[in-house]
Amino acid sequence: MRRLFPLLLVALLSLPSASAKDKNKSTIPEYVLRAQTVRVVIDPDAGEPIDQPNANAMARDNVEKALTEWGRFKVVMDGAESDLIISVRTGEGKMSRPTIKGGPIDQRPGVGQSTDSTIRIGGQQGRPPMNDPGMGPPYPQDQGPHISNEIGPSEDTFAVYRGGITDPLNSSPVWRYIKKDGLRPTPQIAAVEQFRKALADAEKPKVPKTP
Repeated sequence: MRRLFPLLLVALLSLPSASAKDKNKSTIPEYVLRAQTVRVVIDPDAGEPIDQPNANAMARDNVEKALTEWGRFKVVMDGAESDLIISVRTGEGKMSRPTIKGGPIDQRPGVGQSTDSTIRIGGQQGRPPMNDPGMGPPYPQDQGPHISNEIGPSEDTFAVYRGGITDPLNSSPVWRYIKKDGLRPTPQIAAVEQFRKALADAEKPKVPKTP
């Protein structure tokens, strides 16, 4: 038995360890590749920066426009069922920052966006996804705008969730992109472009490995 233990220890140490690159490499689920509709919402935990009170709303609208121009998914408005849900949240380079939450700042007026080939019109009452059925537990009534010291990621966040399930934003995202200015149109939105590349890579034919 004493001789067996050192042999087992040597065997375990000789196993190849997974690199950080392998751990971060995500596999796109089949239902994402089959998805036809997508809905973009603001992260329910996000507040609006005091110096840029429309930052998250602008990021959401820019992402919707980029997805519409891409043409792979049909972008649906708040309250409609969708195959995928994309949550966006802007970062300001700081882990903690004063933000405004609640009240009209979280409400989206009528939307009329045009691209080279389409026009998207819609509107929303209340804040997504907090007022949407099936998007999470009941939330308290809006108590009006108030200042909050938000603690969260310092970079922009773009997270993809599976739609059509109970409390989708309470589940783990199937794909996520976090980077500084990842939601800024310069001129392309990096998060959308990376999502496009991830889907393209997932759809490439798998080349069998040579024995």
